[in-house]
Amino acid sequence: EVQLVESGGGLVQAGGSLRLSCEVSGVTFDDYAITWFRQAPGKEREGISCISRMDGSKYYADSVRGRFTVSRDNAKNTVYLQMNSLKLEDTAVYYCAAISSLCKWYVEGYDYWGQGTQVTVSS
Repeated sequence: EVQLVESGGGLVQAGGSLRLSCEVSGVTFDDYAITWFRQAPGKEREGISCISRMDGSKYYADSVRGRFTVSRDNAKNTVYLQMNSLKLEDTAVYYCAAISSLCKWYVEGYDYWGQGTQVTVSS
C-alpha cells in the first residue's frame, strides 16, 4: 500500500517557522518527484514547491520563493518543507503528492497524495 504521510503542521505566529515532513512508503522513493501543494479555504489547491526525482532540482512558486526550502532525504524516504517568515496568507492545508515524471504545478496527473496537514498562521 502506497502512503504519503504529512506531519509538522500547527499553529504559529506570523514571522515564525515550521518544518513539514512527507514520509513516503510503498513505492521506490527515488522514482518520484514530490510536490508540496496547499489549499486555503475557498481557494483552489496550488503547487508551491517541488523537488525532482532525478537530480534533486528544486522549484518554488513566487509566493514562497526565498522563504520556503524543500529537501529530500532518500535514506529516510522523506521530503521536508522548511517554512520561514510565515505570513497570514500561508494559512492552508498542506499536501504532498508524488509523480513519476517531471515536477509540475497542476494537480492532475499526480499518482499519490497525502492526507494533508493544517498550517495556521496567526497575527
